[in-house]
Amino acid sequence: MNKEKFQKIYPWIVVGLLWVVALLNYMDRQMLSTMRDYMAIDIAELQSAEAFGFLMSIFLWVYAIVSPFAGTVADRMSRKWLIVGSLAVWSLVTLLMGYCTTFTQLKWLRGLMGVSEALYIPSSLSLIADYHTGKSRSLAVGIHMTGLYLGQALGGFGATLASAMSWQQTFHWFGIVGVVYAGILVFCLRENRQDVPKVQETSRPANRDSVWKSFGLIFSNIAFWAILFFFAASSMPGWATKNWLPTLFQGSLDIPMEQAGPIATITIAAASLIGVLIGGPLSDRWVKRNLKGRVYTSAIGLGMMIPALVLIGLGHGLLAAIAAGVIFGIGYGMFDTNNMPILCQFVPGRLRATAYGFMNTVGVAMGAVCTQVLGRMQDGGQLGAAFAVLGVVTALALLVQLTVLRPTTDDMQ
Repeated sequence: MNKEKFQKIYPWIVVGLLWVVALLNYMDRQMLSTMRDYMAIDIAELQSAEAFGFLMSIFLWVYAIVSPFAGTVADRMSRKWLIVGSLAVWSLVTLLMGYCTTFTQLKWLRGLMGVSEALYIPSSLSLIADYHTGKSRSLAVGIHMTGLYLGQALGGFGATLASAMSWQQTFHWFGIVGVVYAGILVFCLRENRQDVPKVQETSRPANRDSVWKSFGLIFSNIAFWAILFFFAASSMPGWATKNWLPTLFQGSLDIPMEQAGPIATITIAAASLIGVLIGGPLSDRWVKRNLKGRVYTSAIGLGMMIPALVLIGLGHGLLAAIAAGVIFGIGYGMFDTNNMPILCQFVPGRLRATAYGFMNTVGVAMGAVCTQVLGRMQDGGQLGAAFAVLGVVTALALLVQLTVLRPTTDDMQ
């Protein structure tokens, strides 16, 4: 293959390389949600749903605190090495979780995983946005997001693997795979700074705003506040389905976790993939005719999530559960694939990783609160009602998105 042809296809190679990292990102964090019953045999504290919710939320709180700083670092350093380093660290953490014998050890490792994984999303989405112009940006981001969805689905098999081997060996093998892949990325992944020409992979980009000036530029933008709000509000049902939907299905369908976990995660993940394949190309075409096309595509997704959440919480039977999961997943995929492209309409390239870091902060913080509250609701037998209430929260996010966001360009410079 000649050099010119390789350069044309390399932006899609980057998406493929990062797709695998995205899969490992969600798979390593998600499988804990389905292995509680097996781990509780050895670690007694996990028998409490509230304690388990606290363990899940530790990751989210640390992730939230670190995210804005992770984005700031990604705007100033080589995103390649941030991606490689974060993958290596969280994979090593996953491996070490298989050696845990106490609840305290699990808490510390989940916190460290939150630090390492927080570095990944701002770096990867910023890198993809730089490699792909408006004509393919939503699709490229969406394809990358399908790695997260598949990782979430495969994480749902944690209980299945734990029953076949042990929960310790499950953590060991997932961790080893990630460490090996980090080594592969060292040789295959390249940096690409569109806003700083001819930057070297290991160099610090020149002509950067100071950290505080960057924060000021971002938060003086009214549109960013609106993006921040609807992203945070929509993150709550997203995290609720990731962390508690297997438990909800286990109770409402009266089936073992070995079945409830895969049903919950695969349904959402497969439907989200469909949503990405619909929402990505639709947004890329619609924005050519109407600059608000990306906003409208995202809004359609949010609109689908509202009735789905009510059906998830209040519906009965396997058919209703799967139907609700499919509707929610398609809507979430259409919404998720357009978050970075919408951000690109209001925030210049040199600030996008930082801005997305703040989005991660508020989104994950709301997810942490939601995860802990749903743990208490589960202990009180009200988990289904809590999911229905999240439909109201999503409706408010949709209202803000449609009334405030009015882009004037598809790629702010």
